[in-house]
Amino acid sequence: MTVALTAATGQLGRLVVDALLERLGTERGLESAAVVVAVVRDPAKAADLAERGVTVRVASYEDGVAMEAALAGVDRLLLISGSDVGQRAKQHATVIDAAVAAGVGHITYTSVLGATSSTLPVAPDHRDTEAHLAVIGVPATLLRNGWYHENYVSTVDTARHTGVVLTSVHEGRVASATRADYAQAAAVVLTTPVAELDDVYELSGDVAWTQEDLAAAVTELIGSPVTVARVTPQEQTATLIQVGLDADTAAFVVAIDAATDRGDLAIRTGALARLIGHPTTSLVDGLRPLA
Repeated sequence: MTVALTAATGQLGRLVVDALLERLGTERGLESAAVVVAVVRDPAKAADLAERGVTVRVASYEDGVAMEAALAGVDRLLLISGSDVGQRAKQHATVIDAAVAAGVGHITYTSVLGATSSTLPVAPDHRDTEAHLAVIGVPATLLRNGWYHENYVSTVDTARHTGVVLTSVHEGRVASATRADYAQAAAVVLTTPVAELDDVYELSGDVAWTQEDLAAAVTELIGSPVTVARVTPQEQTATLIQVGLDADTAAFVVAIDAATDRGDLAIRTGALARLIGHPTTSLVDGLRPLA
């Protein structure tokens, strides 16, 4: 069995490669590193993967011809969602169509938690991609990933200087986990017989934490008191622009807080822990290496 993944040199992709290689020689693992195909834009960034025996092929999300060639002989594909919000659905469709043309037998896609109803600003691209996967005639598995602990690194950095977690979230909770947790889950899915897989996995951390919990975690990490400063969305927007964010980015951040307050990131099913076979990483432990 040959397994390919896109964005293999990205933050999540590298961790998936690591997790796949850890499964080499296991009962349900892979027989050699060469059957892991890392699809990348820049082969120079994948030199270390090639040195580990991984097969490196070059293609972008926009180049269907190159992607079809990169996926030749591949049995299963992990399509890691791109980062170009607003353009991703078109890019993902290019990759999916190339995979179908190349004869890939199964596609796994990293979507977003609760994609069908989520109000997160990233959700529309994921819904469109899921809809495209539903009509291509190739079996697919959706990994609806929740938020990453790593998304709050900037919160730690800011709190180190200000002593506050600035937020417009009030009651909403976040059931986040580390990228490594999600990467391990992806590796398990990619090496599990297709017949044994669910169509959709709603993946999130074991604990849904509050903004006070986040402040407590940051307090522990930086060794000085951090409190929560709740503001209105309008006040948050003004503050973010004042510290240097452009208006679109500030609006994006505020929209994420609004969706968080509506509970979009609080969904817990236990599926992530079941897939990886152990509890998900706690917020403070996930942030500790990055603080």
